[in-house]
Amino acid sequence: MSLPTDNLAQLVATMPFATKLGIAITEASPAEVRAKLAWDDQNCTLGGILHGGALMGFADTVGAVCAFLNLPEGASTATLESKTNLFRAVKNSAVLAVSKPLHVGKTTIVTQTDLFDEQERRVAQVTQTQAVLPPR
Repeated sequence: MSLPTDNLAQLVATMPFATKLGIAITEASPAEVRAKLAWDDQNCTLGGILHGGALMGFADTVGAVCAFLNLPEGASTATLESKTNLFRAVKNSAVLAVSKPLHVGKTTIVTQTDLFDEQERRVAQVTQTQAVLPPR
């Protein structure tokens, strides 16, 4: 079951950093989350190259949404560990993300988020472990 489009915008609105980066979640279900990060010179380093930290923040956010959609009722999540491989620079291109759960357990959820430029070239791959935090 996918979330309706208006719920996706509301989900991003709950994360101020995601809003600041300009992340747009385009599809979301427990099996897969897709999102887009528009190229913005405010997120760049010297020479108009998208900053690696922006890519990492983008992937962390999309992976967290994937984990969130796999949580048991009332639970929350927080990133425990994140591993990023950066493969190519991004200049003047939006970045597309696809995040999928690799493991959904009682105490942790592991997601893999693949980032691509608009030419469908792999930009980065991020694997993260999210804690499953019980309701308070």
